[in-house]
Order: sequence, then structure tokens, then C-alpha cells
Amino acid sequence: VQLVESGGGLVQAGGSLRLSCAASGIFFSIFAMDWYRAAPGKQRELVASIGSGGNTNYADSVKGRFTVSRDNGKKTMYLQMNSLRPEDTAVYYCFVPVLRTWGQGTQVTVSS
Repeated sequence: VQLVESGGGLVQAGGSLRLSCAASGIFFSIFAMDWYRAAPGKQRELVASIGSGGNTNYADSVKGRFTVSRDNGKKTMYLQMNSLRPEDTAVYYCFVPVLRTWGQGTQVTVSS
């Protein structure tokens, strides 16, 4: 099982980024998946989740700004991040809870 995140980068406050998490080695469509983030000096926190049926949940801090989605044909999960804030700066990870598998992370930096 391998998860590979991409799409991170440096963006100004108010900007947008789209993260991707490409999976391999798993029957992608049956698994719920999560996006987590880890800011410097802080614990990793759950940002968004998407179930196998497409149901979604979000942390209060990102509701209305972030959207999680998945393309089962491409075995890829996405995180569309709009209206980014400096406090969104973190390394973002994708995670498959049932398999307890993490990606390597992608850095998102939001400048003020």
C-alpha cells in the first residue's frame, strides 16, 4: 500500500491550493480516507474525512473553506483549499484508517 500526496506549496493568504493523494496497492473505492495536518509544534489534527460512499466531515476550522473529494477510477483523493489563512500552514497527510497507512506528507505554507 502506498499513498503519495502532492500539490502543496507557498501561497498568499486568501489563495487556494488543491492537494492530491494518489493510492496504489489497495482496492481504493471501499476505504474511507482522511486528510490530517501537522503544524510546527502542534499535534497532528484531522482536517477532513470522506467515506467510501462519498459522505464527508470537516474540522470546524476549515468548514466552508475546504472540500474533500475522491475519484475512485483514478484512486485519488483531493483536498480543495480556498480562502487559505496563515494558520493553515502545516504538513498535510492522507491516511487510510482501516489500514493505518500514512502518506509522506506535503508542505503547505500560507504567507500573510
